[in-house]
Amino acid sequence: MKLELEGARVIVTAGAQGIGRAIVEAYLSEGARVATCDIDQAALGTLPAEVFRQRADMGDASQIAGFMAAAQAYLGGLDILVNNAGIAGPTSPVEELDPADWDATLTICLTSQFHCVRHVVPALRQSDNASIINLSSLAGRLGFAMRTPYAAAKWGVIGFTKSLSIELGRDGIRCNAILPGIVAGDRQRRVLEAKAQRRGLSFAQVEAEAFSYTSIKDYVQPEQIADQILFLTSSRGRTISGQAVSVCGDGQMLA
Repeated sequence: MKLELEGARVIVTAGAQGIGRAIVEAYLSEGARVATCDIDQAALGTLPAEVFRQRADMGDASQIAGFMAAAQAYLGGLDILVNNAGIAGPTSPVEELDPADWDATLTICLTSQFHCVRHVVPALRQSDNASIINLSSLAGRLGFAMRTPYAAAKWGVIGFTKSLSIELGRDGIRCNAILPGIVAGDRQRRVLEAKAQRRGLSFAQVEAEAFSYTSIKDYVQPEQIADQILFLTSSRGRTISGQAVSVCGDGQMLA
């Protein structure tokens, strides 16, 4: 399938590792031009040479502004924004949460997306194939006990996405959310390990419980998420907007 993304100008936040890295590499394989940021300077150094990269903390509005300006200047405009940056946040009963952890989770998982979008809308209005992808989560559709800051932020992402679709559609800008489920990688393992420790269970027990609520008993691979994003942002996805697309193995509950 030809996605016709050659030469597309793409910004991916937090693109040096994990899901973000898979997205960056997928766009490169289609001939797109990519700019990314990450908080991990060492990881940024491992990216392919053709990727514009800059260290940026997505919890800092001024650093977001600096990166978005530099990336757009390098690319000479913009066609696609992928808001991938996020953190897992704490694993804790709500009454024991540190308010600072709550604030940090919402700032990075939700508010950073607002800042990124507001800096690129003028450029996207000039594109013939403008698209915004916001990373949410299955937790943004089902809720997630012991992970209330994360779930609240990811529900917010969906509301933000659907509102942007209505607001920006008149300018030809599409906006969709991706809802990953249990994704292979270190971050998911850390989440399950924290839950196991909190509940006094083994990792294997918590992992088995998590998959007991999915139809497909397997981890989602970052590359599968990237593939979905590429389709939505290609010309073949030009009439798809305002959607919350799950890539989750049909998860019915998060445990």
